[in-house]
Amino acid sequence: MKYALLAAVLIFATIALALDGKIGIHDPSTIVMCDGKLYTYGTGGTSLVSDDGWTWRAGTNLPRRGLAPDVIHVGDRYYVYVAANIGAQPKAAVNMIWSKTLDPASADYKWEEGGVVASSDGTEESNAIDPGVFLDPTDGRMWLTYGSYFGYIRLVELNPKTGKRLNPNDKPRDLAINCEASDMMYHNGWYYLLATHGSCCRGADSGYNIRMGRARKVTGPFLDAQGMDMIQGGGKLLIGSGGRLIGPGHFGLLDLGEGVQKFSLHWEADLDRGGASVLDIRPLLWQDGWPVAGENLKAGTYEIESVRTGTALELAVQGAPVGGPPPRRRPGAGGMFAGTGSVIPAQEANQVSANWPSGNVEPRMANYLCQAQQKWSVTPVSDAGGYPGSPYFRIAVAGTERTLAATADNELLVLPAFTGAAEQLWRMDQLADGTWRITPKTTAGAGKPMALSAVGSSFATLAEFDPKSDKQRWLFKTP
Repeated sequence: MKYALLAAVLIFATIALALDGKIGIHDPSTIVMCDGKLYTYGTGGTSLVSDDGWTWRAGTNLPRRGLAPDVIHVGDRYYVYVAANIGAQPKAAVNMIWSKTLDPASADYKWEEGGVVASSDGTEESNAIDPGVFLDPTDGRMWLTYGSYFGYIRLVELNPKTGKRLNPNDKPRDLAINCEASDMMYHNGWYYLLATHGSCCRGADSGYNIRMGRARKVTGPFLDAQGMDMIQGGGKLLIGSGGRLIGPGHFGLLDLGEGVQKFSLHWEADLDRGGASVLDIRPLLWQDGWPVAGENLKAGTYEIESVRTGTALELAVQGAPVGGPPPRRRPGAGGMFAGTGSVIPAQEANQVSANWPSGNVEPRMANYLCQAQQKWSVTPVSDAGGYPGSPYFRIAVAGTERTLAATADNELLVLPAFTGAAEQLWRMDQLADGTWRITPKTTAGAGKPMALSAVGSSFATLAEFDPKSDKQRWLFKTP
């Protein structure tokens, strides 16, 4: 499927929420899951841990406290690759350590040294720091990229059974220049090299930004959208500074399955957190064969529109025309199509809700007419947990306490008031095409997570998410 929706969706939903808890970190690794928890590691051996991907806390430091580590889970091992300068740059080495778990409370938590997997001698045109590890989903081969502005980004092959260099005598391949903090991913027959350009480590004066190229082979050449090779300085922009967030760097893919992909990064300076370097998680979208940085949904009032039907979710009540019935006009005054001659104000719930039934009311789908029962207030809920990159939200008819909820039989109901119960909390995941999947935090007896689903043009329900269908794809539009 292909949609021409991406640009419009990004206009209507811009990021406004930072991750919760302790999120200060520099050069974070790819986020990896271990025994239900999410982990990332940063320069200096620091770590962050989360139970849900939204609220983070400080974790146990690594025994090796070098530069910009990366981590991967292969088989029964977690491999961490971490670099260190040997004297003055660009003489450096990337070391590997491994453990069977990342949980310090486990009896299997023990880090073993795996030795050096890449190095630079201080005179060659490369600097062996900022490792990025990649397991090729097509053939199971494992690769490591490394390097910085002192020279080339280079590629070596690793042994996925040991995490060590597969053929230490093989010459590393040069992939890119004028960048650092590289990583790879694979999508639909293409390999993507993502690397950080610009200056770092200068707080709010940092010029970091993430750029990319793609190739049909893991060994390159990696070309940008204009056909320029990254070995010649090419690179298509994925994300740069914006708002009060300065200097994005250190891309890490977080694939949640069912078409939901996100990516981790750090901002060199979050101006709302005193200019600290912080972790962030964003949706990863795809357009014309290239990844696009998505946006986490912010609080606001929206029309919630079905991609499949073009109709809008509404409270199932008798609507009233906005501005009242069309005025009757005598001939020569423009007739019934002339309008009122002035701006018609927005219809608010308190103007029409006296005619709505009290108690529980079902939702439904209908043509969008800008009426009060079709406007939904989407609000993050404090202290209710979350998921990677976002808190849970409350969905209520704007201007009222009437709250959308999942029922015990996996249907939908609008309740008179919000109580904070799990079935009233909603998760919003931006999908690869820029549309949204809307799922309740909990559903009764469902084998898989249930998603808001449009049935025909007039009915909404909950159903298992089908990535190939339009039924569970939604747009958030400003009324």
